[in-house]
Amino acid sequence: MIKLLALDLDGTTLSSDGSLSDGNRLAISAAEERGVLVTIATGRRFRDARPVGLELELNAPLVTHNGGLLKFARSMETVHCSLLSAQTSLEIVSAGKALGGDALVSIDPEGDGTMLFDRVSDDNVPLRRYLRWAQGLHGDAAGREGVRQVEDLEAVVTSEKVVHISFSGTCGPMKVLESELRQHLNESVTLLATIYPHLDFTLLDILPPDASKGNAVKLLADENGLSRDEVMVIGDNFNDLEMLEYAGTPVVMGNSDPKLLERAEFYTTLSNDEDGVAAAIERFILN
Repeated sequence: MIKLLALDLDGTTLSSDGSLSDGNRLAISAAEERGVLVTIATGRRFRDARPVGLELELNAPLVTHNGGLLKFARSMETVHCSLLSAQTSLEIVSAGKALGGDALVSIDPEGDGTMLFDRVSDDNVPLRRYLRWAQGLHGDAAGREGVRQVEDLEAVVTSEKVVHISFSGTCGPMKVLESELRQHLNESVTLLATIYPHLDFTLLDILPPDASKGNAVKLLADENGLSRDEVMVIGDNFNDLEMLEYAGTPVVMGNSDPKLLERAEFYTTLSNDEDGVAAAIERFILN
């Protein structure tokens, strides 16, 4: 019997336009009524995942920053947080910028969360689009408060509590940057790539070595005395892979990367624009 359900957000629980369908909302609520703990497991920072967590009234802490921060949406209680050291944060920002990347640094794990940056390259259209989205998600004033430009990121990063650092851009340059960063940073960090070929957009997330969606979901299961056989997860991208491999019931969306759809041990549901989450909940929990 499934007792813990972890849902990726973008490309999974949310439709392509970023909305939450009535079908998914009702299915998630029905799962909770059956006594299932339901959480979001997302690469989004806490500030950007919290509105969905509040809308769904989830009964478990949100897994945010790709597993770096577990925090309840309503009470703001922090359950678990992994931090990058000051020296590692400086190395990541310096190495990434030397390779032509534009860094975003997520800080303030005790509060709503703040994202710092110091530059955006002229040709980095995806990052400009993302910053506009992040600022507009919460309204003008709150959005600006959560995204702050600083003069020199290297000078600031060593004095902050850093949850994770990201680089984003078009797929080609980001693939090169990912390869270079993996060689430079080796196993001192967790480096996750979320790739959207149809948008020509790649997001590289760099977290502490113990941070991942898989570790976070296992932590939630362990804290509630649950085995992996009682865990179901649904995702669509490579940053979901570890939690998919951990769960007793791993489900991938119909819109997932073909390499994930090829995995015979993963169940496939409908796409995120066809209420694939609701279909999977109906099949594995409500039935």
